[in-house]
Amino acid sequence: MYKILIVEDDKSIADIITKNLVLWGYSVENVKDFNNVLKEFSLFLPHIVLMDISLPFFNGYHWCEKIREISKVPIIFISSAAENINMVMAMNMGADDFIAKPFDKNVLTAKINALLRRTYDFSAAGNMNILEHKGAFLNTDENSVTFNGKKLLLSKNEYRILLCLFENKEKVVSREKLMEKLWQTDQFVDENTLTVNVNRLRKKLDEFGLKDFIETRFGVGYMVK
Repeated sequence: MYKILIVEDDKSIADIITKNLVLWGYSVENVKDFNNVLKEFSLFLPHIVLMDISLPFFNGYHWCEKIREISKVPIIFISSAAENINMVMAMNMGADDFIAKPFDKNVLTAKINALLRRTYDFSAAGNMNILEHKGAFLNTDENSVTFNGKKLLLSKNEYRILLCLFENKEKVVSREKLMEKLWQTDQFVDENTLTVNVNRLRKKLDEFGLKDFIETRFGVGYMVK
């Protein structure tokens, strides 16, 4: 089932769109915290985003740009600000389409269906799988982490370590579990090798701006805090 995230602060409009899309069999989520749109995006992982321009705290252009830093998911702007300059700006920020309010819900649905078909039926490029923690986004399709608009590519071992920590965020991950993640076995593995890999990853993240992101629990293991 395709998932659609609606970023619209007018509840009446959001409800109309939601009811129509649910009838078409889509799973629909409406953003509730307009100060943390990116976090709600990363938790829901939609296949398409419907975005208004005028929003509380930050406008739709801002959130479109932030989403584009971590995902290629299709974005359709829906706005009453339908001047050419707004359409051009939306496209420059990474939007895939623009629909002016008031809109025909059947036209909106047709555009959504067409964009989903183009993106997911005829292309290998789907929605990137993303894990989030404290503003850092781990992209499991690219083996990269994004923070404050910057992207850091990870080695195979660095990615596997960070993935395991993200999957167990706020929990301590034992050294044994990390070794199993890295080498798929806890036999014939030098623990010093794990220590070297973790220390190298920690230094890389510190220099990237994620200082003290990985915490050592001596005698137990590691965690992202």
